Amino acid sequence: MEDKDKFDRHGYWRSLNELAGQPEFKENLGREFPETVLEGLAGLSRRSFLGLMGASLALAGLAGCRKPVEKIIPYVTPPEEIIPGIANYYATTMPMGTDAYGVIVECHEGRPTKIEGNPRHPATRGAANAWILASILGLYDPDRSPKIIHKGLENNWNDFVAFWRELDKKYSTTGGEGLAILTEPFSSPSLFNALQMFRRRFPRALVKSWSPVNYKNSLSTLENAAPGKLKTVYSLDKAKVILSLDSDFLAAEPDNLAAAADFVKGRKVDSPLDSMNRLYVVESNYSLTGAMADHRLRLSPDHLSGFIRALAGELIRRGVNINLEPASETPSAFSFDETWIRALAEDLSAHKGEGLIRVGGTHSPELGLAVYHLNRALGNIGKTVTYYEARDTFDDNLAPENLLAKGTGDAISTLILLGVNPVYASTGDNEISSALAKIENTIHFGECFDETAEHCTWHIPAAHYLESWGDVWAADGIAGVIQPMIAPLYDGRSTVELWNLLATANDETGYEIVRRTWAGILPAADFENKWRQILHDGLLDNSASKPIEINFADESKIVINDSRATTSGKLNLVVVPDTSVFDGRFANSSWLQELPDPITKLAWDNAALVSIATAKNLNLQNGDMVRIDDSDTAVPIWIQPGISENTVVMNLGYGRTRAGRIGTGVGFNAYKLRHKKEISLEKTGGRHHFANTQEHGAMEGRAIFREANLEKYRRDPKFAEKMVEHPPLKSIFKEHSYDQGYQWGMTIDLNSCIGCGACTIACQSENNIPVVGKEQVINGREMHWIRNDRYFVGESDDPRVVIMPMACQHCENAPCESVCPVSATTHDKEGLNVMTYNRCIGTRYCSNNCPYKVRRFNFFNYTKDMPETVKMAQNPDVTVRFRGVMEKCTFCVQRINRGKQAAKKENRTVRDGEIQTACQQACPTKAISFGNILDPDSNVAQIKKSDRNYALLAELNVKPRNTYLARIRNPQPDLMQFDSDMEKE
Repeated sequence: MEDKDKFDRHGYWRSLNELAGQPEFKENLGREFPETVLEGLAGLSRRSFLGLMGASLALAGLAGCRKPVEKIIPYVTPPEEIIPGIANYYATTMPMGTDAYGVIVECHEGRPTKIEGNPRHPATRGAANAWILASILGLYDPDRSPKIIHKGLENNWNDFVAFWRELDKKYSTTGGEGLAILTEPFSSPSLFNALQMFRRRFPRALVKSWSPVNYKNSLSTLENAAPGKLKTVYSLDKAKVILSLDSDFLAAEPDNLAAAADFVKGRKVDSPLDSMNRLYVVESNYSLTGAMADHRLRLSPDHLSGFIRALAGELIRRGVNINLEPASETPSAFSFDETWIRALAEDLSAHKGEGLIRVGGTHSPELGLAVYHLNRALGNIGKTVTYYEARDTFDDNLAPENLLAKGTGDAISTLILLGVNPVYASTGDNEISSALAKIENTIHFGECFDETAEHCTWHIPAAHYLESWGDVWAADGIAGVIQPMIAPLYDGRSTVELWNLLATANDETGYEIVRRTWAGILPAADFENKWRQILHDGLLDNSASKPIEINFADESKIVINDSRATTSGKLNLVVVPDTSVFDGRFANSSWLQELPDPITKLAWDNAALVSIATAKNLNLQNGDMVRIDDSDTAVPIWIQPGISENTVVMNLGYGRTRAGRIGTGVGFNAYKLRHKKEISLEKTGGRHHFANTQEHGAMEGRAIFREANLEKYRRDPKFAEKMVEHPPLKSIFKEHSYDQGYQWGMTIDLNSCIGCGACTIACQSENNIPVVGKEQVINGREMHWIRNDRYFVGESDDPRVVIMPMACQHCENAPCESVCPVSATTHDKEGLNVMTYNRCIGTRYCSNNCPYKVRRFNFFNYTKDMPETVKMAQNPDVTVRFRGVMEKCTFCVQRINRGKQAAKKENRTVRDGEIQTACQQACPTKAISFGNILDPDSNVAQIKKSDRNYALLAELNVKPRNTYLARIRNPQPDLMQFDSDMEKE
């Protein structure tokens, strides 16, 4: 940092435009917002602009002073447990295929408003990811199916029950000949019971499961040597050396919450004497897991099996007995760095039983088997990698086109599709829709009338999990119950209710079905108490499975073939689940659509991601539309540093045609290309405009993100504090002392933050932050109160990534306050920078004077046309802001007040940890600490004493209440040449 020229040349940069010093980037830095923000207002002075805004606000006040007429039916007998204005909290479980997340739901007067992780559940541990947090919006989605549809007309449940009972009589006589079910995978005792009953009743029926993203591909070969279905639990907290092979376990794998928590446990550094784990990542895409790596190797997917062979050979040379056939010599097509392979092999062999290798769950069974044998040879099985029996699990993953191929001609006369959308999410969408038209009875069950429902004779609305009864098994076998928080908003039925009808022809409630299942699990003598305890806790204590061993009868050497070798002149195609909309099931969630991708920073879109070198070779620019091979599929290009060369990466989950008003028409459908392993690109001449947030703020050469390697930290523990030197800071006015009462402050550990975005969605849910849409994001008007800034470090083709959360710093000498002409933003006695919304006149002086650019301005009334059901998701403890006001992080002042009121009632002070901000509570790695900084025993006060603690832009004398802990990396000494010049001395 001492060499300014070196910093500018090799330092932190946000985009290729910034790195190259493009004129448009420099021009945008001179403005608070990009040029398009004032589009249509050219020629207006600030005085005229404010005059127009003031007039529009006055008119809005005249028009908006009348409340809509509402007819309310009061409780005749109010429920004892519900007190108006006081939230109630209930435990339930969110199913996610064969996995499950334990959650706690906050409800106001019987209305769910916020979801948190269940601290008792092993999959969440009190934290939440963006999918969990945004699922509350899915409950109130106005585009969910309100009615049963039969041949395009509204129908009702009783008619469908009568219809099925007639079919039941028909198929009972033939054993189910001609009957087929395609369901999403599940791990549930009630559903498995129904499946078994269905198979006994209809032994000749075809029942298969399918998921467009199957994370158990790599396990399928291992299950042949195990007593049943498997689930893998990775104990990352016990691993000192971790190798990730195309596995984004911190963001996209089903166990991402537990994985993130365990991984960060091994990176907690409280003093220079502490040790850290070391993470190696080999991948073609740039993932969040890659961003946290100490060493990252970008590698095209056709070289991955060669890499495993080369690693196996290096381990064998170190005396490790591996049941793999290594390459006799590295083929010339593979250009692995020998130093990288040797260093990795040395680390793994030196930490037998304390290492861990995991491959992405969507990879081939062949690679999964190879990684199993590597872990086995290194002594990791049973220590850092454990296999459990997947109880009551149905997951055989038969592709829809293969199912329909089995039912050619008149073989399938009735097809039931449960929770799947093959017309959208399979490669043969046209063939599937044509096949559906030939089947006499097609029954679709799902929350929305989607692409598949359009081609079915029956559509049955599915109830949201917050409206349903059900049960699940988690990864390690912990049992959980799904209980409803609210009665179904629409005419939906739960999954267990429909399965029960199919299996028994009985129309029963979900409560009756699930309770009957658990009557067979819990001891009869104490059933009622145990049942109530499960509903209270959200899980069954001590129900985890015992680890199982995998035994191979054939111990011959396993040869890994290069099944993905690309043709000369072709590009590898890699499709990955999206960290926001996943496989497309969350496409109609506006919160997730507007959450920028953590690496590309794209919102409301996906793209064909290519490396700088690949783009240069093909003469491609950002936004160029390209045709894939000779097809009619065209997608836009986004040049992404760190992508492996000769590789195209696309995110799944976009390009929906019947997702709803939010998700329809957003992005491009990568499922249509998924069957292609290698492709060619041809420019069409078209252009596409992206909403990208990566240039909406920049470090401008300042030492904002601070990091060092472990050895440097041990030599100089105060390195972070020394990175910016300034003379003694003095104020020109007398400052408030802030030495009495509660004084609130926050720290964020950059060593723990993984940039997952859970904090952003948690803040949005808690504080009623509006969604602005793609056009306004392009204009730089996104409203998120906390953003995760992504910076690149080093050379442009293969940089490192660092991520820094940024919100209001609650400066004690706040520069925003001194310029506000109406004192709308002021400081309170507890150190909070607070906003009086109805006093703000929209000058935006405060935003101009904020060095952190964390204040958000409501250019429009984004909630004016919000559907009534979506309004039900809003937090009643937080105001809904209108246009023309400034807003920003409040440290969740409503939670602070609630905690203070509870303490006052009990005549005590607030206990440390009693008040948590929304971002803090959701964070899976506990990177955020908050509390009373005047309490010397509080966690936040203790953390602020750390050697790594620093205040951002402290040289401005703004005295922020937020501070950060500098990031520490743990590179392998032999690979230090891979580190950027920034870290060398």
